[in-house]
Amino acid sequence: MQYTNLGRTALKVSRLCLGTMNFGPVTTEPDSFAIMDRALEHGINFFDTADVYGWKKGEGITEQIIGRWFAQGGGRREKTVIATKVYGDMGDGALGMGEWPNTARLSKLHIRRALDKSLQRLQTDYIDLYQMHHVWRDSSWDEIWEAFELAYQQGKVLYFGSSNFAGWHIAQANEAARRRNFLGLISEQSKYSLVQRDIEREVIPAAEFYGLGVIPWSPLGGGLLGGVLQKITEGRRASEDMQKQVEAKRPQLEKWESLCADLGEKPADVALAWMLQNPVITAPIIGPRTLDQLDGSLRALEIKISDETNQKLNELFPGYKTSPEDYAW
Repeated sequence: MQYTNLGRTALKVSRLCLGTMNFGPVTTEPDSFAIMDRALEHGINFFDTADVYGWKKGEGITEQIIGRWFAQGGGRREKTVIATKVYGDMGDGALGMGEWPNTARLSKLHIRRALDKSLQRLQTDYIDLYQMHHVWRDSSWDEIWEAFELAYQQGKVLYFGSSNFAGWHIAQANEAARRRNFLGLISEQSKYSLVQRDIEREVIPAAEFYGLGVIPWSPLGGGLLGGVLQKITEGRRASEDMQKQVEAKRPQLEKWESLCADLGEKPADVALAWMLQNPVITAPIIGPRTLDQLDGSLRALEIKISDETNQKLNELFPGYKTSPEDYAW
């Protein structure tokens, strides 16, 4: 396994991050345990989750599964850098309050309650990386940082990150933290792949300037870059939405899968390898549903993308220049 620093910190994390969103709704608890155990065997120490995962409001099902896995002992918690998120509505179940205000978003009150509940579900006394799942414009940065500073002082959280932020949100947040003599954001989790490169305009430059590690989610473009044409040919079913996306991008996807075949590599592995060559990218999030999918993803760490291949990929999936040069002189 390869490791890198998470942003400008000294914290070492694996170059692949295990996404756990499937744990509970798609992957059974025993299979989830097996995937997490195998991840540690491979040296993957960076796991990402969120309080809303499990998709039964207020229950935090995925965090509960991870907590029961930690509770087995064997150094599981000590070996894992666990990242979770706050923002979503946790009104039902979590507090027994039903549809009430202050059970979501980024008020100081909700952050305090949500953090304590995540700690309980995860069966741990601290979270390595606590991320805002989305920006909330109704809350001031001073209020947010005051809540996070208290969590840090109490030893409940070590580092803080963002997810789905614009570049100017990152700047706002870190300038506010600087005024308070606080470390601020050290990571940004964004949607990023060869088929969706929007963050190259402003988010990646902002992250690089402020020393944030970028943690891409949906690095395979929701499955489009995972050899979807071949899978459909083999008779695998695709959702109606996926079929529409495939038809809209079919000429592009045909060239993509042909290029990967010429390289002798699986499309998913090439997509991850392309991302890993960028030093601002900490670790793309992989969301394996099975052990075989997890094992297969490690190949991406070994692939070296040549200049010639990079040029072909950029022609096939054009990216963006840093703003304003992307759209002006």
